[in-house]
Amino acid sequence: MQINPGKNPSRLRLVLLAIVLFALGAGSVGLIGRLRPHGDDAVSADLARAGIDPARRVAFEALVHAYILDHPEILPEAMDKLQAREAAARLRPVRAAVEAPFPGAILGNPAGTVTMVEFSDYSCTYCRGSVADINALVAANPDLKVVLRELPIIAPASEPAAKMALAAAAQGKFGAYHAAMFAGERPDDASIAAAATTAGLDLTSARAYAARAEVQQEIEHNLAFARQLGVSGTPAFTIGGQIISGAVGKDKLQAAVDAARKGVTPA
Repeated sequence: MQINPGKNPSRLRLVLLAIVLFALGAGSVGLIGRLRPHGDDAVSADLARAGIDPARRVAFEALVHAYILDHPEILPEAMDKLQAREAAARLRPVRAAVEAPFPGAILGNPAGTVTMVEFSDYSCTYCRGSVADINALVAANPDLKVVLRELPIIAPASEPAAKMALAAAAQGKFGAYHAAMFAGERPDDASIAAAATTAGLDLTSARAYAARAEVQQEIEHNLAFARQLGVSGTPAFTIGGQIISGAVGKDKLQAAVDAARKGVTPA
């Protein structure tokens, strides 16, 4: 293979990008090291499999190195793609379990064919800010089931608020409590009781239910899922094969819902 950048710069760009993507496919460790001149033995093997003999290797690596120096903007894009791929790999073996809701802890269509999971904390300002986005998604997508996984990690009062949410789910009033909790003050004893009252819960029964072992077990399961998936903050979402971290806005979530509906997962 010959490359003549003077005569065909667009071809050079395509070839260099292909080499970068090929290197990404070889693994996630040491991306920069794999693209510098005189890289490691793993790159030699990759290039050999690609039909590139050792005599041409240094020239290829030098071209890629120079291209990256001239176009450093491709590195964040490449790393974003790599991180999405790794996140999808973490999700794959536990996806069914993550998407299986605590009974009643669902927004949207309980029989929906597209499932979005949200890891949420009632003390989270960004979760509060995402409520309107989630409501808009539910309204725009009649086939969307939103599974809420309580992840009380921000403040001491997050856990009792989360446990009351699961008690609300047991009474068939999760959505009302969820909305009231985020519409009210930050979690404390008074705001939790106020949200439960607004949602129409039987407070005596709800408090007893919130103290049950299976409720604590659900919280622990959610924390374990978060650790396994690399979720370190809220909100975080799984949609189809993707993990999306942060309050990313309605448009990005809608794009992920559309991809999941088509069965598209990160490459």
